[in-house]
Amino acid sequence: MPRSGARDRRRSERGATSLELAILAPSILALIFVSIQTALWLYGRSVALNAAQEGVSRLRLVQPPVYTTAVGEQVRADVEAYAQQLGGNTLGDAEVASPAYNNPEGMVSFTVTGKTISLVPGLTLEVSRTATGPIEEFEADK
Repeated sequence: MPRSGARDRRRSERGATSLELAILAPSILALIFVSIQTALWLYGRSVALNAAQEGVSRLRLVQPPVYTTAVGEQVRADVEAYAQQLGGNTLGDAEVASPAYNNPEGMVSFTVTGKTISLVPGLTLEVSRTATGPIEEFEADK
């Protein structure tokens, strides 16, 4: 008799592994997709920040007497092209706002915005990063 009781217990657990897999597989796949989406979003943020820092490093070397809006617009266009080249499809619709070149305060800043790739149709994740730095002022030796 003990033998038939053990056999009944084994039969009652038949299909348990398939049921566990059916329950766990969607949550594991969802976790993988969320991880990949998070990585794509973080990479898009990194690209936007890198492009903004590139613009700041270029514009902070322009001396206040030489700076014009045309110079700022040229650097802005170069930074936008750089962001689109660096980001590729990862940072789509990369836009760079006009630089803030504050002569009295001695600071310059750039803001880069864009949309990251989404694995979920209809989900739009936007990133916006700003970089700020001091304007380098060169003085002649006395």
